[in-house]
Amino acid sequence: MLTSPEKRISPKALKVWKIYGAILSFIVFALSIAATVAIFLLDLPKWIIPILVVVDICFLLTAVFFVPKIRWERWRYELREQEIELQHGLFVLKRTLIPIIRVQHVDTNQGPIMKKYRLASVVISSAATTHEIPALDEDEAEELRKTISYLVRVVREDV
Repeated sequence: MLTSPEKRISPKALKVWKIYGAILSFIVFALSIAATVAIFLLDLPKWIIPILVVVDICFLLTAVFFVPKIRWERWRYELREQEIELQHGLFVLKRTLIPIIRVQHVDTNQGPIMKKYRLASVVISSAATTHEIPALDEDEAEELRKTISYLVRVVREDV
């Protein structure tokens, strides 16, 4: 198998993904409270409540502590003259090669939490799909966007 791409996303991505995990865990916790209320109102078996508590705790631990760390360790990318290589995945490692000639446009995205940590994502669009390199430092994301755009122009001029 070929060597992995060398560049990593920002370490600040861990904080952002932990915040996203905490928000998602809060939503799951709110749904569990609603389910608990329904259990009491509908006089359903009470043994379901401890199961909900265990599920909430497991979800919180997974979404806040385990998934962000694994996701950050696996996310890598590399920009070459003829292609962009992406590698990511939690349990299944996915590697993607995007030919520069197929790139149609490149965008940067930045939500409110990513803006607070000065991070941005680069979205690469081709005819069939879009690919995202998440959580790069703002300056790195902007430089990557400009470099990809330049390489696309150079490759198309050569064709």
